[in-house]
Order: sequence, then C-alpha cells, then structure tokens
Amino acid sequence: MTRFFKAAAFAAATVAMVAAGSAQAQNVGIATSNPGSLFHNIGTAVANAANEAGLNTTIQPATSPNQFIPFVNSGGIEFGVANLQEVNYAVSGEAWWNGVKNPNIRVVGMLMPLKEAIFVRADSDIKTLADLKGKRMTDGYTAQNTILPQLDAVYATADMTRADMTPVNVTSVVAGAQAFMANDADGFIFAHGAGKVREADASVGGLRALPVADDSDEALAKARKHWPTAFFVKMKAGSSPGVLEDATYIAFPQVIFTHAGVPDDVVYQMAKAMYEGKDVMAKTFKPFNAFNPKDMKGDPGVAEFHPGALKFFKEVGLD
Repeated sequence: MTRFFKAAAFAAATVAMVAAGSAQAQNVGIATSNPGSLFHNIGTAVANAANEAGLNTTIQPATSPNQFIPFVNSGGIEFGVANLQEVNYAVSGEAWWNGVKNPNIRVVGMLMPLKEAIFVRADSDIKTLADLKGKRMTDGYTAQNTILPQLDAVYATADMTRADMTPVNVTSVVAGAQAFMANDADGFIFAHGAGKVREADASVGGLRALPVADDSDEALAKARKHWPTAFFVKMKAGSSPGVLEDATYIAFPQVIFTHAGVPDDVVYQMAKAMYEGKDVMAKTFKPFNAFNPKDMKGDPGVAEFHPGALKFFKEVGLD
C-alpha cells in the first residue's frame, strides 16, 4: 500500500469513528495530483477554505486521478479533484477505464475551467503548433491517461497528430515539465497557472504558450472528437506565464467530487465552504479569481451531484 493510500485510509477510518459527531468535528481528505500540478494547487486552496469554515481537511497527493478516482469510489477518501471529462469516463467505464465503472462517484461542485496549452521556450523558433512538427514533444503519459487525448485535441486544431512529433515518453505532466526543464524535450503540455509552469518559466528564462491553431467552430469540433467537453477561451497577454499575446486556448470543466456514501452534512459543508470561500481560495491560488460560485451547479454530464451538495444549492437558489 502506498503512502498516499495509507494516509487516505487513516483519514477515512477517522471519519468513521466520529461519524456520530457534527460535520465540523469531521476529519476529511481531498485526493490531488502531485505537488506542482494544477489539481494539487486546487486541492490545497479548497482545503484552506474548508478548514476556515470548520471542516478539518487535509490533502493527499497521488500521481493522477487514474489512481485516486477508484479510491474515492471505494470510500477510501472523501473528496477528489479532477476534470469533468475524466469523471464522466470513470462513471461510465468508457475510454481507458475499459468497461470498469465507478458508480459511487458524485459531484460536489464545478470549479473554474481548466485552461491548457503546450509550452515551449520563449526564445525558441517554435511560435505555433505547426512549428512543433519533428520537434521533441512529451508523450506517453503512462500514469495519466487523460493527457494523450488532450494532446490529440490540441493538435487537431492544427490538423496534426502526435505522430508529427518526435515523442519523449514521460509518466505524468509533472515529469513532462521536468523533462522540458532538463532540455530533454522542446515542449510540454500543462494547465495555465499551475506551479510547475511558473517553475519552468523561471528555469528557462521565459515560456511561450502556443495558442490553438484555429478557433473556429470547425476546429472545436475536431478537438471534441478527442475530448468531448473541450471549449475555447481567450486569454489576455500577460495573464499567465507564457501568454505573450492575446490568444485562444483549449479549456474544459473541472470539479470537486466525492463518494455517494459520504454523509450529506459533510458534503453540504464542503459545498458551502467552496461557495463562500472564493477569497480564501484565490489568496491560496490566483486562478480561483476566475471561479464563479454561481456556476457550481453546472451540467455534470453522466455523473450526478451528491444530495448534500444539492441541498446547499437549493438553499442558495442554484436549483
């Protein structure tokens, strides 16, 4: 059993022992990806808001949602951070889940969109996605099955495929950023605003975030063949490391999710903490400035909201 699973199991056992108490006496965990990743930053921010609201919360890092979604589904830890598409695939058993369903997953609330790009050195000759042809691009992502179809979606906007690049196989986005900083790759994919992107920006003397090649409806349809929840967003120059000019990037919804068996009052408290805790979360992680609490009850796709979250949404008029 890994350190993550041992710690998460301990957190779950603690919750079971105090289940008769109030939600404010609970100790709960949020599963995240590794430090430096977007989901780790998000989980830390949400945990800070929950703690300030009286729900004792810790984060438990793992390599990726591939690992911790099934653990949340089994009740091993109470909450997790992921993007909506991978949660929907996990619930339905589609794509890399190979028919294995996670039926106990429930959504707590929608967050701000995950905005993503391929990053290269600002001083390189790579200015567009087309310029990546033949270059060394991170690939493989054996511990994060979500990344390859996301790469495919980005490349599709330029009528390219992963075969157009020279692959540098890595396990995760964090490993991909490290390979780039070690000069083993010419580009890497990551979420805008993540800590690892800021580290890479400082390490190489500046990044360039490559925009989508085409922001037309036709290009979006091509991207959605690989990542169905994708949409395009415009970002202002200087709004995030690597955004050197006003440009369009790919994005998709992300969520806090939970297990169907987590008590309603605990999920209610978490939803409330998120809804009321924007300032705390934004202070911890700046991208939460784009979080709109009124959007927490969006369309969850094939997934369902937890009853505790629905109770809170009804109280604040989001039903």
